Amino acid sequence: MARLLGIKIKNFRALAEVGIGQVKYASGEPLPGMACFIGPNGSGKSSLLDAFGFISQCLADGVEAACDHPARGGFERLRTQGCGGPIAFELFFDAGAVNRPIVYGLEIDRVGAVPSVVTETLRQRRKGQTKGKPYYFLKLTNGKGKVWAGDYSDSSDSKDSEQVKLADPNQLGIAALGNFRQHPRIVKVREHIEQWYLSYFVPDAARELQPAGAQRWLDRKGANVGNVLQYFQRQYPDQFHRILATVTEAIPGLKRLATSESEDGRLLIRFDESGYQDPFFQQSMSDGTLKMLAYAVLLADPQPRPFMGIEEPENGLYVQLIEQLARRLSEHAAVKAAKTQVLVTTHSPYFVDALQPQQVFVLQKGPDGFVRATAAADIPHVREMIEEGLPLGSLWYSQHFGGLSGT
Repeated sequence: MARLLGIKIKNFRALAEVGIGQVKYASGEPLPGMACFIGPNGSGKSSLLDAFGFISQCLADGVEAACDHPARGGFERLRTQGCGGPIAFELFFDAGAVNRPIVYGLEIDRVGAVPSVVTETLRQRRKGQTKGKPYYFLKLTNGKGKVWAGDYSDSSDSKDSEQVKLADPNQLGIAALGNFRQHPRIVKVREHIEQWYLSYFVPDAARELQPAGAQRWLDRKGANVGNVLQYFQRQYPDQFHRILATVTEAIPGLKRLATSESEDGRLLIRFDESGYQDPFFQQSMSDGTLKMLAYAVLLADPQPRPFMGIEEPENGLYVQLIEQLARRLSEHAAVKAAKTQVLVTTHSPYFVDALQPQQVFVLQKGPDGFVRATAAADIPHVREMIEEGLPLGSLWYSQHFGGLSGT
């Protein structure tokens, strides 16, 4: 499962009906490896990123826990105001064949007083087909239905299907069935979503001293960045030194970066700066330095997550570092296109300056209060002005994107 081609979202906060990337079967322009979403405050950028967080948490913890997360406030606050019907998602995944993407459908609604999965489907064209409708290989309604085993399916042929009845309608079907060898496509979808990484980096969290010990994955707030750095130091020394070089190059005056253990066994990140005899530790470092360290750890991973969502990475960064970070994220997604995608939301025209029109999408509320998404490449005259040498972020700031500015 190499990448996400597109997503359709319905009735999720201000996203009453939004599609980005390839949202028709085997047609349309897929999401690029690096996709950046811009727009004014309240235009739905955070809601878009949280749609991925919501789906991921539904898989990990169940629908009710995902709805009742403190940042979401329950099903009724999540469902678009004034709209009935379920919260619905359709995700289009590359399955290795251009004409045979896998489509995952998920609908969540109240059943009694509790939010539950009311419909869950997986579809794909049969093996060898390049035209025609996709067939179901998972079709559940209120936790009951059919699943087809193997690498291909034909819903008109019941011999490869089995009846399914989930014990808990609060859980996703792919969570249960994605553990069985006879359902390899469901396994791939489950594993892909499980490995999504959404970054809500909080510098104060990175300043807190964590227990000593190497950890494989960076958490969402970046609190364990020192533990992950220690993991790279032990397991991937080349990547560890690359991280140090990246951060020392980006931060003026920074000479050396290392990890050590305190007397009580906790991990410390040591920063040696020019002009100072004694080192500084993470509790004393700036927000920007800690953020650059976290992003360097993400980008140096030899086995990256298949999908990374990052909200406003420019916060706390010096203006010249913003464009540099945008280029590094874009290059990372391009070089490792078969392995990872990057989705970013930003308010910074300097970040957008480093990107191409096909990588940027504008979110904007219409008169009805609902969000529309427009690719920058589809905005009249944008491509022509880029070819004339005008930076993309400057065009946005100058209100060439339908009246939207970068402030």
